[in-house]
Amino acid sequence: AKIPKLVNHLHLPVQHGSDRILMAMKRGYTAMEFKSTVRKLRAIRPELVMSSDFIVGFPGETDEDFDKMMKLITDVGFDTSFSFIFSPRPGTPAANLVDDTPYAVKLKRLQHLQATIEENVRRISASREGTVQRILVEGASRRSSTEVPELMGRTECNRIVNFPGGPLAERLVGQMVDVRITEARPHSLRAEVLTHESALGA
Repeated sequence: AKIPKLVNHLHLPVQHGSDRILMAMKRGYTAMEFKSTVRKLRAIRPELVMSSDFIVGFPGETDEDFDKMMKLITDVGFDTSFSFIFSPRPGTPAANLVDDTPYAVKLKRLQHLQATIEENVRRISASREGTVQRILVEGASRRSSTEVPELMGRTECNRIVNFPGGPLAERLVGQMVDVRITEARPHSLRAEVLTHESALGA
C-alpha cells in the first residue's frame, strides 16, 4: 500500500482449490487460507489482479474436487493462469500415487478451467475501456512499421497496451505515460496517449 514501485499485479500459485488435493500435494495451506490472503491483499490494493498456477487431474481428483477448484477460480476472479494436466515426475511422492482418472476426463476439466479463466480475462479487459491507465512503454509493437509507428507498453496490472507512437515514438520508450483505453481485445488493449509532453519532461 505504501510503495509506489509495486504494481497492481501478483502471481500467487495456488495449484488447486480442494483441501483434500492440496493436502495430497503437501501445499501446507487450505483454499480458505489462500482466499483470506487474497482478501487482505485486495483490502490495501483494491485494483490488484491475480494470476496463478493450476494442476488438473492430480491423482485421486474427483469431480467434487474439481468443482471446488472452479469455485476458487470464480471467487478470486483470476486474471490469467498457467494450467496443466498432472504428469508424474520420477522421484517425487506423487509419482507413486494411483492415477486412475481417464486422460479424456482430465483434458475436459482443463479445457473448462481455461475457458473460465479466458472469460475472466475478457471481462477484466472490457472493464478497462474508457479508463486512463499509466503504462510503461517498452518498445515497438508487433504491428509497428516505418509508415505507421506503433508502441506497446504494460499497465500496472500487466496488461499489454498498443497505441500509435506518432513522431515522438522513439522518445517515449522507457517512459511512464498516461493513456486512455479505447478498445479491449482478447489479450491486449488499444489506447491513445494523453501525456506526450509530461512523459518527455516538456
